[in-house]
Amino acid sequence: MIIKKGRGAVLLILLLIISVSINLMTVFCEGDTNNPDTEGTTDMQLEEGSGEEGNTEEQAVDVPYSRGRVVRVIEEVDRSIGDEEIGIVAPTQVVDVLIVKGLHKGETVRADYSLTYNFNSEYKLSQLGVGDEVLLYIEENDDGTVATASVAEFARDKYLLYLVLAFVLILILIGRGSGVKAVISLALTALAVVKILIPAILAGRNPVIVSVAVCAGVIGITMFIISGPNKKTLSSIIGTVGGVVVAGIVAMLVGSIARLTGLGGDESQMLMYIPQSVHFDFRGLLFAGILIGTMGANMDVGISIASAMDEIKANNPQIKPRDLMRAGMNVGRDIMATMSNTLILAYAGGSLQLMLLLMAYNTPFSHVINWDVIASEVLRAIAGSIGLVFTIPITAFVAVNIEKWLGSRQE
Repeated sequence: MIIKKGRGAVLLILLLIISVSINLMTVFCEGDTNNPDTEGTTDMQLEEGSGEEGNTEEQAVDVPYSRGRVVRVIEEVDRSIGDEEIGIVAPTQVVDVLIVKGLHKGETVRADYSLTYNFNSEYKLSQLGVGDEVLLYIEENDDGTVATASVAEFARDKYLLYLVLAFVLILILIGRGSGVKAVISLALTALAVVKILIPAILAGRNPVIVSVAVCAGVIGITMFIISGPNKKTLSSIIGTVGGVVVAGIVAMLVGSIARLTGLGGDESQMLMYIPQSVHFDFRGLLFAGILIGTMGANMDVGISIASAMDEIKANNPQIKPRDLMRAGMNVGRDIMATMSNTLILAYAGGSLQLMLLLMAYNTPFSHVINWDVIASEVLRAIAGSIGLVFTIPITAFVAVNIEKWLGSRQE
C-alpha cells in the first residue's frame, strides 16, 4: 500500500510539472492585445484594408507557384541573362509542363529551366525528364493568361515524405511499443515547435521565456510517454530541464558580455523585413535556439542516467545513497564525452561550407573568432555542452534523493 502511495506521489508530481509547462506554453502562445508590436501589425493590416486572411491571400498572389509534371522535353539552349553587354549566358532547358495543381490547373505551358546555379556554368544541374514533378513560377498577362513560365524548383516533397514514412516504419518495426511511443513524442515535439513556439515568438513574446516553457513541456510529455509515471521519469525530467536552463544561463551571460547581436546569419537579418512588422529580440532568439538545440541531447543523457540508477537500485536494494550517486556519476562520465562531441560535431557539420570558405581564403583565426556569426556558433556548441555536463550531476542528485524520499516512506 505504501509503495502504491509512493508511485501515486511520483505520478502527481509528474502531472503537476507537465500541467504547469502546458499552461505556460498556452499563456505564451496566446495573443497579447497590449503588445505594441502586435498593435502595429494590426494597424498596418487595417490600413491596407485586409485582415489576417487577406494578408495570406495577398502573399499567395505575390508568389503564384503552381505544381506541374513534365510531359515533353523540347531542347537545351543558351539564354542571355540581364544586360547583353555583360555577356552572361546560362544553359537552359525548355520543357512542356502539365499543371496539375495551382494557377491554370489542367493547362500545358512551355517553361524554361536554368541548368546553372548562380550563373556558374561549371556547376550544371541535372536535366529534367518526362514525368518529373516541378514547381512553376508563372507570370500572367492583364487578361489572366500565361505570359511566361519558369521552373522554380524540382518537387522534392514526396521523396522527403517517403523518407519520413520509412523512418517511422523502422522505429515501429524495431522498437515495437517503444517505437510507437517515440513516434508519438516526435509528433508532439514537432507540433509544439510549429504550433506554439514559432507563433508565440512571431506574436512578439519573449523568445527565451517561450523556449524555456516549450522545452519544459516537451521534456515532461516526452519522458512521461516513453517511461511512464515512475521515479526515473521524474528524475530525468528534473535533470534535463536543469541542464537546459544551465545552458540558457551560460549563453545569456556570455552572449551579453561578448555583445553578440544574434544578427550574424542571413536569416536573422531577413527577419527585420517580414510583413508582420514584429520587433524581434534577436539576441533572445539566439539564446532560444541554443535551448532548443540542446534539449534532445540533454534528454538522452537524463534518461540514460536515471534508467541506469533505477536498474542499479532494483538489483541492489541495499545500496547506500553515496554509492548510488557515485554509480550514476560514473555512467554520466562515460556518456559525457560522446554526447559533447555529438553537439559540437552537429554544429560544425552545419558550418562546414563556411569553414571551407575561410580556409580557402586563409582568413586569420584571430579575425574569424571575433565575427558575430562565428562567435555565436561557438557559443551554441560550448553552452550546450556545458548544459549537457550539468545534466549529469543534477539527474544523479535528484534520483538519489527521490530514492531516499520514497524509501523512507516505504519503511
